[in-house]
Amino acid sequence: MTEQKIKKVVIVGGGTAGWITASLLAKVLGKVLDITLVESDKIGTIGVGEATIPPILHFNAAIGLDEQEFLKATKGTIKLGIEFDHWGKQGDSYMHAFGGIGKNFPFCDFHHFYLKVKQHNIKADFWQYSLNYQAAKHNKFAKLNQLPNTNLPGITYAYHFDAGLYAKHLRTFSEKMGVKRIEGTINKVHQAESTGFIHSVQLENEQIITGDLFIDCTGLSALLIEKTFSVGFEDYSHWLPCDRAMAVPSERIDPIIPYTKAIAHAHGWQWRIPLQHRTGNGLVYSSKHLSDEKAKSLLLKNLDATPLEEPRIIAFKTGRRRKQWHRNVVAIGLSSGFFEPLESTNIHLIQSAATRLLKCFPHQGIKEEDVNEFNRQAKIESEQMRDFIILHYKLTQRDDSNFWRECQRMEVPESLMRKMALFAQTGKVFREQDELFTEIAWQQVMIGQGLIPKDYHPLVDSLSQQQLDDLMNNLKTIIDKTVEKMPSHNEFLTQLSKPKFV
Repeated sequence: MTEQKIKKVVIVGGGTAGWITASLLAKVLGKVLDITLVESDKIGTIGVGEATIPPILHFNAAIGLDEQEFLKATKGTIKLGIEFDHWGKQGDSYMHAFGGIGKNFPFCDFHHFYLKVKQHNIKADFWQYSLNYQAAKHNKFAKLNQLPNTNLPGITYAYHFDAGLYAKHLRTFSEKMGVKRIEGTINKVHQAESTGFIHSVQLENEQIITGDLFIDCTGLSALLIEKTFSVGFEDYSHWLPCDRAMAVPSERIDPIIPYTKAIAHAHGWQWRIPLQHRTGNGLVYSSKHLSDEKAKSLLLKNLDATPLEEPRIIAFKTGRRRKQWHRNVVAIGLSSGFFEPLESTNIHLIQSAATRLLKCFPHQGIKEEDVNEFNRQAKIESEQMRDFIILHYKLTQRDDSNFWRECQRMEVPESLMRKMALFAQTGKVFREQDELFTEIAWQQVMIGQGLIPKDYHPLVDSLSQQQLDDLMNNLKTIIDKTVEKMPSHNEFLTQLSKPKFV
């Protein structure tokens, strides 16, 4: 495509996407790249991504963020999972808890043992064998690599935080590593006539910024990847019908729970994300089924504390750009597509795309092979994530509104139908390639929303009934005793103000 060596990278747009990308590039390639980020204080950011998933720990560690400083700077709290209320049926509740459940055996996951127990005890609870779930529901947290005196894995966690403060923290971090920030609004994009590549962007004050590689972090406006290149959009809204979010912060509630809540309502769902200084709330809904005025009323009615400002509307369409990398532009963040925040994936997608760019980073010019591989991986990642989010809607048994009835009836992608059918008949589920969501994640959503398999793995029958009872009772006892000795989540947060915490 071009033999021009990549020396200067221009990131167009700041916010979470821009500064995540800047921080990673500066950390790894800062000695060989000139990195400039252009953003305008006049342009607001979406800022709904306040809940994350465990891979963020690896990203923060990779760029060298200190966890204590990060949590203090972002008003962060701990997240052990997402509790889903009223998704299967009204009154139901389950959790997609991070980490393991029970004890896996070679060739056979633990949930198969649970399925045999459930055949004899319909009230058997899958989550009593989850350390994360039990800690979350008791408002406990401790950094624990293993369960005491066992080889069983300990706590797996992520964070809730203020996304705007995270971007600010990363900006400070990035600028210390040499990233140059330019304040301004872009009003022109200049392309080379011969290649169509972008060679510069122009600000309102007529300043021109040249670059070899441009990263589009302009959010839903998609200034470079779509408005300039028109790469096209693959629409997922026929599977994911919500197209609006209404967000509002409210006062802090104690105790601060260490998990996100996703509460289904008649026309979508509501999130509740506890931070140190406030609670983040939002209503995700279908404008076809609920007006903005009624959405605002419903959101405010369901708050558990006083709102701190007026709710704001965010209109969106779920889907992905057909090309995330085109010519010398890579779209990262909302410019590349949008998934509603049901499984807290949007910040992860930014970090994943920035990591993918780093792995495919061009050296002696931009090569078609790099671009194609980047786009291939991005497409697979989006489709796998799409299927997991659709699963929550498809598996509902709610019959209280047209919204949920339409979700039940909708045809879903073949890849998802195949996974659901296999689990329904055999209890088996397999993680594909580098899929983000593990087998345990799929198991929790399917079991939690009432898809109970008809069969289990034959290895389970190698245990006698007494051995099976002992296994389950011992696991429950170990988890209960471990949780009992944990400090509270609030106690952990209090330690952040001290010189060190463990």
